[in-house]
Amino acid sequence: MSRTLPSTPTPVASAVPLIVARPSTDNVGIIVDGATAGESLAGGETTIVAVTDIPPAHKVALKGIAAGEPVIKYGQVIGAAIEPILAGAHVHDHNVGLLDLSARGASTVSSGTAYEPSEDLTARTFMGYRRPDGRAATRNYIGIVPTVNCSSTVSKLIAQAASIQFAGAPGLDGIVPLPHDQGCALAEHTIGDDILRRTLHGYATHPNFAGVLVVSLGCEVNQPENFLPDVIPGLTQLTIQELGGTAATVAEGVKQIGSLVAQLAELQREPIPVAELTLGLQCGGSDAYSGLTANPTLGVAADMLVAAGGKVILGETPEIFGAEHLLRARAATPSIAKQLDQTIDWWLHYTEDNGAELDNNPSKGNRAGGITTIWEKSLGAVLKGGTSPLNDIVDYAAPVTTPGLTFMDTPGYDPVSATGMVAGGATVLAFTTGRGSVFGSRPVPCLKISTTSGLYRRMEGDMDFDAGQAFGHDRQLETGAQLFEAIIDMASGNPSKSEQLGFGTEEIVPWRIGAVL
Repeated sequence: MSRTLPSTPTPVASAVPLIVARPSTDNVGIIVDGATAGESLAGGETTIVAVTDIPPAHKVALKGIAAGEPVIKYGQVIGAAIEPILAGAHVHDHNVGLLDLSARGASTVSSGTAYEPSEDLTARTFMGYRRPDGRAATRNYIGIVPTVNCSSTVSKLIAQAASIQFAGAPGLDGIVPLPHDQGCALAEHTIGDDILRRTLHGYATHPNFAGVLVVSLGCEVNQPENFLPDVIPGLTQLTIQELGGTAATVAEGVKQIGSLVAQLAELQREPIPVAELTLGLQCGGSDAYSGLTANPTLGVAADMLVAAGGKVILGETPEIFGAEHLLRARAATPSIAKQLDQTIDWWLHYTEDNGAELDNNPSKGNRAGGITTIWEKSLGAVLKGGTSPLNDIVDYAAPVTTPGLTFMDTPGYDPVSATGMVAGGATVLAFTTGRGSVFGSRPVPCLKISTTSGLYRRMEGDMDFDAGQAFGHDRQLETGAQLFEAIIDMASGNPSKSEQLGFGTEEIVPWRIGAVL
């Protein structure tokens, strides 16, 4: 039953700021600071009067929208009206739902102008570490990798003791334990087992680790040789049962770390081509501004890294649902486009088998921040991938080897997604947030980007970069270039706020798929 909408009130003198992402196509806009019924709203050439109260960052109808008619933002369909919506009315989940996928169709509106660098970026460098095998690193951490939950606590104890003993050691960025809750009670050679093995292998061999201890219990399913089939320089294995228990293993672990630390003082940063960076893209705690400021700004920085010859990883498959047609149009080959469709199809079946729907993805915080549907969230999220061609698609935690933009199949849950990207070889991360996520992912530095200046000021101890003023294409190009420089500075050793706060151990969360036996 349709609710009764108020009649249009008389406008007041002052105008509330209004943002319209694509004025030529959109039938909704964003209220910057919120509005009450009767207030005038203005942005660019668009003016309208609010007929209902509208919370900050939420949508307003720019014209009447009939029941069943598409709701359009970013020049794309984000849902459909489930009842008539008056011009000037609040537009959110009380009057908008999803269309059937087959009825949505693909918009013919461009998602934006492809980035064209104004300068040759291929000669740009950062100050990094060159490993003996030639790989480039942005940090000098020592890692402690448990094979199983049963050795996770011992790994943390080793890190605690060693961090005290070797605090301030030259060249050491930190000692990072990687606790997790898997490694046993799972069937070997299943999808879940394969994912865990790829993830732990990716961390154990990550270039940002100058040395690694692998700590096993001794009787677990996930034996070290399962994910470390080759001899790896700088890696030591410890087995708790063989060493005689916790205390003996901690003592031996601290001794082994001492040997590694002694070698770090000789390592020096040197100029390395920016082309050797791999940037992982994340967004969390999204709001309505994510797709208007921070994500397109990060997209510009990502395009600049691609132009320099680097690698960029876009992931979070549930958060491209509803925007996959934009990525498909950028696929470098038909086979990549087909693989993308198959990935989305797998997720539709996966969520259905687990009693969920992909549209359940927007969290309570997302919706409070003005995001109505998964399509709206996805259309904003995909912008952080820039405009470069999609050159490859890889499985979760699989190595990323192709220059340019790669899509990694990850969940939307930030710790799980970032874990996959780090395991796949990301040496820097950039994380946009509108609600204020706190996150870090050692051994990889993570640069936090706020969607609004208000969030940046409120959480300045966690935020690294303010994208709050990046409204419009020209400002996004300018701010994106500044963000690109901030990423290079972080890669060169400038510590991120999350590193300074000590984030990046509890955030290691391998994707769990399959039965626990």
